[in-house]
Formats: sequence, structure tokens, C-alpha cells
Amino acid sequence: MQAMRLMGHGGLNQLVHTREARTPAPAPGEVLIDVHACGMNNTDIWVREGAYGSETDPSEVSSWRRGRSTLEFPRIQGADIVGRIAEVGGGVSRDRIGQRVMVDFSLYHRPEGDDSLADIDYIGHGRDGGFADFVTVPAANAHQIAAEIPDAGLATFCCAYLTAEQMLDRARLAEGENILITGASGGVGSALIQLARVRGAIPYAVTSAGKEQALRDIGAEDVVLRGGGDLVAEVARTADGPIDVVADLVGGEMFNDLLRILRPEGRYTTAGAIGGPVVQLDLRTIYLKHLELHGSSQGTRTAFRRLVGYIETGQIRPLLERTFRLSELHEAQRTFMGKAFIGKLVVVPDRHWESIGAPHAP
Repeated sequence: MQAMRLMGHGGLNQLVHTREARTPAPAPGEVLIDVHACGMNNTDIWVREGAYGSETDPSEVSSWRRGRSTLEFPRIQGADIVGRIAEVGGGVSRDRIGQRVMVDFSLYHRPEGDDSLADIDYIGHGRDGGFADFVTVPAANAHQIAAEIPDAGLATFCCAYLTAEQMLDRARLAEGENILITGASGGVGSALIQLARVRGAIPYAVTSAGKEQALRDIGAEDVVLRGGGDLVAEVARTADGPIDVVADLVGGEMFNDLLRILRPEGRYTTAGAIGGPVVQLDLRTIYLKHLELHGSSQGTRTAFRRLVGYIETGQIRPLLERTFRLSELHEAQRTFMGKAFIGKLVVVPDRHWESIGAPHAP
């Protein structure tokens, strides 16, 4: 089968395309999925680069799950998998063959009902993912989808929206509250805007020039431009009332300003650091304002099922920028790293390109 293998940490040359990978067979309790589309995420880039650092050295080459990595090379990445079940392993009903599914990419390592994420892993890291013609996943992770959304659009939801929903769960965002979202034009940021509206909250977006109207169109109450001056003053002028929650995907030089922006007893939640992972922090800001700080990654089974409900009822919609052939993954990652788009990029196996990928390509 066709696949894109990650051979080690480093540049794009570490992603090697092959048409001779072995098609996997589903083990007991698993299903084999004919991959139709697979979304791209920042995690794909950072894992390839080994950009997660360590607790003692932020520049150390390290994969996701610092110090306890399950990453083995070669690895097929790709977490946001959409396709049809082609075969089932032992103990799985053959009635599932042919189902159209979206994959919950999380590997929970905990029994149903235990929502701890302390030892979570994910498909595309701890086991092979969807940058291939076929992939095997636990049957419980393959959720049947009836919504009339194209496969490429459906592949925009999984990682970004689950990450965003978990951030809002951690911060306990409630109806009527104001939330400030950084990195708002990316996959997680644009998901946060929509999911905040589902909760009845009021999202304000921080982004770069040229993206303002697109973010208003998906639900942002208003927009603050990054690098446009005094961020604290700009947010105060823009928002109608105090900021209850900051959902931050940028970090870097903005971090301390974001804590200043929060009201007393406000909540800060983060799932990314694209502007710089090492930040300057005045602890007095935290304790004098009684702030809460939450780290967040991925999400729970409960949150994923909630997302499926939002999709089926049309409460959230896909933000698909464009598609790429799987054999063009290098180009797709260069486009991704350029950040000159809103929403998600999606990769489609070459054999499904004409029917699934081409309608959404430039």
C-alpha cells in the first residue's frame, strides 16, 4: 500500500514516500480502515522535528510524551482519520464492514469511565496512523458518522476540535462568559471560536492582519490584531466586559500580557506554544489575581462523543482550506508551516484523489 513513513527526527527529508508498505491486518478488537482523508496538525510537525524539549532543557530533541515516548521509527503519522471499515478483527461484528467512520485518535490506556489523561497516547505516534491507504485502529475508536459532510471536510474535526473542547472543559467556560483566543485562525483556534459559541460564550480572537472578517464569519464577536500595539489596552477597548477565560495557543512574548488581561479569578488554558514555549512569568500576577492556569492536550472519550453530536446536529462546521495528495505531503507541510490560511489542511491518498481530494484543491 501507499504510505508516508517518518524515518527519524529532522527535516522534511525524514518523511519518505513508499508504495510498498505492508497493508496491516486488524487484531482482535480492531478494524481495518480504508483511509479516505486525514487531517494535518501542528503535532505532526513538532513530532517530526522532535521539538518538545525536556523539563530540564527546552531545546532537547524530544517527542510528544516527554521522557516516556512510545514513538518508534519508522512511523506512519496522521491522526485525523476518516474512511470506511474494510475488515474487522476477532470479536468485532462483521456488520461494521462498510461503515463510514471518523476516528477518535486518542489511545486512552484507561478503562471506560476513567477520564484521566495522565498516560494518554495517540494514533500516529504510539501506533501507525492515517498517512497511508489503510490503517488499523481499536474498534471502539471508529465512530460511525451519518452527517452529509464530505470526507475531506469531516477530517478537519478530530484533533483540533477535541483539543479545543478539552481546553474549554478544563477552563469550565460557561454561558455568557467572555473568552479571548490566541492563534485563532489555526485549526484549534478556529475550533475554539465555534465551540465557545456552542456553549453560549462570547469569543474574541487574536490574529494577524487580513484574517479579521473570516474569523467574524465563523463566530468571533470581534478581533484584536497581534503585534498592533498594547495588547492589554486593545483587548480592553474591544471586549464588552472583562475576560473570564484566555485560551492560548501562542505563548511567547504575549504570555504575561494574557495573564494581565484576565479578570481576578480568571482562568488560563493552553494547548500550544507556536510563538515560543519558554515564557516570562511574574508569579505575583497569578497569586494576587487568584488566577487558574490549566495545561491541556487531546481530550476524553466523553468529549469526543460530544463532538460527534455537534457534527451530526450541525452545531459546528468544517473549515477546510484545501487538500493535498498523500504523495505531496512535503508540500502540504511547507504550506502548513507558512500559516497563511484559516482552518485545516487535509491529505488524501492518491488512489482516492479524484473523488475525494480534487474537489477541494485549488
